[in-house]
Amino acid sequence: MSAPFDPRSLADFARYYGFHYGACDPETLLKDLVIEMERGLRGDPSTLPMLPSYIKPAAAAQAGKVVLALDAGGTNLRAARIRFDANGKPVEEESRKTFMPGTKGQVSADRFFSLIADALEPLVPSGAAMDGLGFCFSYPMEALENADGRVLFFSKEVDAPEVVGREVGSGLAAELRRRGVKVPERVVLLNDTTAALLAGSAEIPADGGLSLGAAAVPGPVVGFILGTGTNVAYPEARIPKIGFEDEASPQIVVCESGSFRTRFLGRLDESFDATTKNPGAYTFEKTMSGAYLGGLALFMLKQAAADGVLEMRGAEALSKLAALPTKDVTSFMRSPYSAEGALSAIMSGEDRSTVSSASFLCSLLIERAALFSAASVAAAVERTAGGFDPLSPVRVAAEGTTFMVVRGLRSSFESYLHRMLTAKAPRSVLVSPVDQASLLGAAVAALSR
Repeated sequence: MSAPFDPRSLADFARYYGFHYGACDPETLLKDLVIEMERGLRGDPSTLPMLPSYIKPAAAAQAGKVVLALDAGGTNLRAARIRFDANGKPVEEESRKTFMPGTKGQVSADRFFSLIADALEPLVPSGAAMDGLGFCFSYPMEALENADGRVLFFSKEVDAPEVVGREVGSGLAAELRRRGVKVPERVVLLNDTTAALLAGSAEIPADGGLSLGAAAVPGPVVGFILGTGTNVAYPEARIPKIGFEDEASPQIVVCESGSFRTRFLGRLDESFDATTKNPGAYTFEKTMSGAYLGGLALFMLKQAAADGVLEMRGAEALSKLAALPTKDVTSFMRSPYSAEGALSAIMSGEDRSTVSSASFLCSLLIERAALFSAASVAAAVERTAGGFDPLSPVRVAAEGTTFMVVRGLRSSFESYLHRMLTAKAPRSVLVSPVDQASLLGAAVAALSR
């Protein structure tokens, strides 16, 4: 017979190990993020790199334009021909899906670009000229002033060493020209967070659904990813480190928000961080993203069992559990007794009080993840200075499985975001998921300036 469910002692345990969301002051966290962003924009030492994308969103809807869009970031490559309809919405006309070059064995640079061209060429009508080509390339790259991207390295999935150090856009354009395909003036490279922002600019109504029609004045759009990793992108008017300043036409900056180092980490975070492959790096991401949230939850539950806060028959089985995917935590939180996954299997033989305690402890981690991720978005909204006009809301284009499926995370995120941004004055912010953000964002990027 386990001890009765005692939320007070569980909360005390969370405070002792420093992962209770109540130990974080949202106003201070927001100020810390904004200050760190400003340092990164100046080029001063900062845990937020604030990477310029050299992409400015198109000023107006591009009705009738036809572009090519590519999306690569794992083992698959997607290519599409996309037409912008009379309302400026991107509509997929034809698409292809194939493997990412280098995932089926090592390829040379020539073969790498040839395989990508193989996916694109059939989408171009004979003799036709496309209005643009955008490529969402979610591998580490250096964004260049001409909107191309230079590969820094590939993950283990892609074996193409000759491509490292090469400019992807120019390499692809050269191969297409060799084949006689009419290539747009430039190929625009972007990452998934920038793509989410651009897709949101096209897919989320500028007036937030207020039916203003021609009277609608678009406000800023923020791109937000919370999936395997986390990141935020937003339009920035001043980037001193590259001498950029343009209030009327800001460019998109990628914060790399997962690398932020906050004062509100606790001893649990520090101990867990020491067990990861990259100790000391991406400490903010390790509190919330799908790549780490399950591991952090397992580390926390083992500590709770060791301290006697979580009394359970399966303590030994829990202690021997080597890994816990975030999806297993999500399944357990949604259906504690019937879900699939290692955690539910262990908990299936426990008393109700033990299951309640484990679920309560995981909820504390999820609540903090919601607070931290909301702060990263709120800081970007602050930099845009948007949302005060209730008819021109800031649109937050959100993407990522962690954000969408982890129980309670999205609702808490929106609550914290509202509280942080309306502390001094009402502010209009609309959070909206965007489907196929990477591909649609690449299409919008193809027409960027």
